[in-house]
Amino acid sequence: MSTAPANKTRTGFTLLEIMLAVAILGIMAMAIYRFVQSNLIALRVSSEVATTDAAYDGLRDLLTEQWQSLPSGAGALSGDAVKVSDLSRDQITWTCGAGPGLLTRYAGNDYTVSMRLRAEPKNPNRLDLGFIRRPANDQAATDVHESWIPLLQNVEGLEIRYFDPRLNVWQERWTDNVALPRLVRLTVSRKDSTTPWQAIIALGRTSL
Repeated sequence: MSTAPANKTRTGFTLLEIMLAVAILGIMAMAIYRFVQSNLIALRVSSEVATTDAAYDGLRDLLTEQWQSLPSGAGALSGDAVKVSDLSRDQITWTCGAGPGLLTRYAGNDYTVSMRLRAEPKNPNRLDLGFIRRPANDQAATDVHESWIPLLQNVEGLEIRYFDPRLNVWQERWTDNVALPRLVRLTVSRKDSTTPWQAIIALGRTSL
């Protein structure tokens, strides 16, 4: 008398199958993590670039507002060319009245303002671009009445050129006490970009 062999039905997974499934899930999780991480980095970089570009655009708008209101003559604007370690660190100075642009909304007198580069107190290797503001009628020999207004951080150089319409050339310096330049060109060398930022600002009132 013969008996038929009993059918054996598999009801679970082998260890090898479980290990393969875990490995596949791990690879998928790593791929998703890297995708999310790369997108977060891209968003952060994009946000930083947008913030920096907004700061430069704000500087251009502020200078346009300031310089287009300058009167001709009386030494309203002057500029000097300075080089340190083959990098331009030019400086421009003008006289302005009280206004929100230079945080002097409620001041009663004019101010002498110089835009220049200045080393950070805690890190002398980093240069910031900003304004040095001082009352125009201040005769003090010290800088006790000066205030520093930082605008752009960690820049490398500042080049300023002045277009003289009488000579039809760009000048490195501006010392004319009678006429204003037609245009002022700013070039800021940036550490966060290989391409310098440049703006050309037309002055509102110019003597031909």
